[in-house]
Amino acid sequence: MDEKYAIKLFEEYEIRTKWDPEIEDYYYSVIDVIAVLSGSKNPRRYWSDLKRKLKKEGSQLYENIVQLKMKSADNKFYKTDAATTKQLLRIVQSVPSPKAEPFKQWLAQVGKERLEEVADPEIAMLRAVDTYRRKGYSEEWITQRMRSIETRKDLTAEWDRVGVEPGVEYAILTDDISKAWSGMSTKEYKQYKGLKKEGLRDNMTNMELILNMLAEASTTEISKVENPDGFKESRDVAKRGGNIAGNARRELESATGRKVVSKRNSKTPELLDETSDN
Repeated sequence: MDEKYAIKLFEEYEIRTKWDPEIEDYYYSVIDVIAVLSGSKNPRRYWSDLKRKLKKEGSQLYENIVQLKMKSADNKFYKTDAATTKQLLRIVQSVPSPKAEPFKQWLAQVGKERLEEVADPEIAMLRAVDTYRRKGYSEEWITQRMRSIETRKDLTAEWDRVGVEPGVEYAILTDDISKAWSGMSTKEYKQYKGLKKEGLRDNMTNMELILNMLAEASTTEISKVENPDGFKESRDVAKRGGNIAGNARRELESATGRKVVSKRNSKTPELLDETSDN
């Protein structure tokens, strides 16, 4: 995943964000924030009504809000209203909510931490490790997950080099790799594990992470050697890179009599280390 895009957690809620290095601030998904503050089952409708109210009151806030592509539950990128920290604070003031003050404090902390991470990228990795520990993941799993993050960054850097566009093209290539090694698209894989908005990699077992890394690392190495021209040629590379890990998966399953792709997920992180066929 592009490191500019990230999911930030406020309490148990997921907030989609995109970092903009030019303004040195995050853009936050307004819909996600409205869902947190309002508790509405239909935050899009709530936001639509609020926009009309603000416009009627003469507020120019909405005119300054941009639309950015952010990842949706189906793992694809769609345009959604996004606001900077300053804009978001004005929105918070317009939504009566007991979560308003805690959310303001959270916003300030998120911004402070990001600036620290820009100055020293190692801080981001250490914070991620601490978060996984608090969620109950094992040290062995955390080590694999950190390696998988670096492997993914290497892959997206290579895609950037050969002219693949972030967003939809990234998602399609990721699906190509996933199908080739696991037999399932990202969406199918998440459904198999019973996931909705949760990240797939955070719900993989050690062995799943290893094979996914092999698939992505293989794709990166083939691409570096063959220099595909853009998205179309990169699809063939992605499928071949994924097939290398797919062959390894099938050989391992044949040798052990166990399926590698597991239904286990982060609801029981201590079980992600175990070898299982279900």
